[in-house]
Amino acid sequence: MRQRSLSRRSVHDGFTLIEVMITVAIIGILAAVAIPAYSDYVLRGQIVDATSGLSAMRADMERHFQDNRTYADVGTTFIAPCAVDVSKRKFGSFTLECTGTRDASNFTIQAVGSGATNGFTYKMTQDGTRSSTVASRWGGGTCGSSWIVKKGQAC
Repeated sequence: MRQRSLSRRSVHDGFTLIEVMITVAIIGILAAVAIPAYSDYVLRGQIVDATSGLSAMRADMERHFQDNRTYADVGTTFIAPCAVDVSKRKFGSFTLECTGTRDASNFTIQAVGSGATNGFTYKMTQDGTRSSTVASRWGGGTCGSSWIVKKGQAC
């Protein structure tokens, strides 16, 4: 009879508290690493909207220049791509706009982020010069010679 009671006690019915706590700790550590990495990955995907939008608008500005020999508006008939409705200048969470003076030979377009991309600004000029300003969560700062498209990228 004594044998029987000992064998009953050794039967394992479920998980111990320590096993559950170790599992929770492992999941917590994995989440602490994975969630920030995924957030940066999603943000990099949104920045592509800005860079592709700037490239598309630059091509539209060059097309406007070929037709009119100026980057500026020509009367009310030929309006530069910078002056179209703002809904047509939205690329993801970025809004494109012309800054500075648009004249016969110069323009600067910029993409300004909003929402998750707030604090990010990308620029391009008529000669293809690129610059960027990134939010502090990506290191902050301004690069006058290229676009910063990932966290930790040097200028």
